[in-house]
Amino acid sequence: MLPIDISLLKPGLRLAVGLSGGADSVALLRALDRRSKDLGLVLHAAHLHHGLRGEEADADLAFARALAAELDLPFHEARVDAGATAKDNAETIEEAARRLRYGWFRQLMASGEVQAVATAHTRDDQAETVLAKFLRGAWTEGLSGIHPIVEFPEGRILRPLLATTRTEIEAYLGVLGQCWREDSSNRHLTFTRNRIRHELLPLLEGWNPQLREHMAQMAQLARDEEAWWQTELARLAPQLLLHGRPVRGGGRAAGDGVAIDLHRFAVLHPAFQRRLLRYAAEQLGSAPDYSATEALRALALVGRAGQKLQLAHGLHAERSARELRLTILPDALSSKAASEVTPEYSVSIPGEVSASAFGLRLLITRTDLSQQVANSSDCVPASYVATLRNWRPGDRVRLRYSSGTRKVKEVLERLKVTGSSRVLWPVLELDGQIVWMQGVELEPFPGIHIESTSLESA
Repeated sequence: MLPIDISLLKPGLRLAVGLSGGADSVALLRALDRRSKDLGLVLHAAHLHHGLRGEEADADLAFARALAAELDLPFHEARVDAGATAKDNAETIEEAARRLRYGWFRQLMASGEVQAVATAHTRDDQAETVLAKFLRGAWTEGLSGIHPIVEFPEGRILRPLLATTRTEIEAYLGVLGQCWREDSSNRHLTFTRNRIRHELLPLLEGWNPQLREHMAQMAQLARDEEAWWQTELARLAPQLLLHGRPVRGGGRAAGDGVAIDLHRFAVLHPAFQRRLLRYAAEQLGSAPDYSATEALRALALVGRAGQKLQLAHGLHAERSARELRLTILPDALSSKAASEVTPEYSVSIPGEVSASAFGLRLLITRTDLSQQVANSSDCVPASYVATLRNWRPGDRVRLRYSSGTRKVKEVLERLKVTGSSRVLWPVLELDGQIVWMQGVELEPFPGIHIESTSLESA
């Protein structure tokens, strides 16, 4: 019997299984179908054709439709064009496909035909997700990985197989004599997840054969700790955040933004300081990353009265003698503030630069050029100077594993950095080419290696 988390499944639940045709989803559908009467489930199957892979995808749809008919289950299907959507929104195909898929699940639940959708994410998927988040520099909420339950206004997404391995799934299907479909794109190493699955995870398992299990355990720990933090912040943050502006003689007048009393902030544990700063920024609709959060901490703890900091996501910080005040500036004011407080920094190669305006330190080192042609125009010269600056309209970058260049503006939109949020975003220019951009993996520039750290950690 396939291990399933039946605690997620309530009697009488009208549940659709997201059926791609792959081994995981086929196993989930077959396992739930065999137990649907015992569990009191009203089971459906749902397949979304992403408009990719041509005849192969058509065959996936036909397979899913036939399997649902064989099991005598209601079948829901729809078609989208993930490729066109990705192009229109400056997304990767993976991002567009996921967004379209969950959008359709929500429509399905909103129709009232089903109350929830089950997806066949496994423990292997969990390990890949946690590792991918770690590589991108995620906070604790990112390391929590794939959640067993995702709440939407229309209904729930459930993941009953998160404790189940792919080995168990294939063994289960073998016992049933059940075939499945293989997605050829899962072998393409141009996709980050596939490189993690086929290259990085097997390499790391040479060091620790229990790595996938440990990654899944890390996700569980992160989920529990994140839930605890959210409860604590909801309880304590209202006592620590100040709204409006202080007025002479005491009290506060109405005003935008939030403020933090610096005396009370200074005695908090650094872990709570970071959480409080991010919580305050979230109240304003901003989500500062690690570097921005550390820059805010430095301003609060060692800054001087009158000092200002303009960060990404339109977040503006100003320090007084007693408070750190956070606001979101309107577009015009935000652009003006960014131009006033954001200088350009020159850095020799090899060399390093501490950029207080961006709250980061950049270290540029040389890499081994022994395999490269001497004096190649594609390599960095023996002595050169790069410029760390804010991005400008018209700037273009070449993303790693992509063909052609993209506008920085489009890349920021793809990262969901829009409006006033994208006013301040550092890039490194070398010989007229942008070779580094915060939060984005660019095509490596031959001969150099670039590392960024926050000023606090540096």
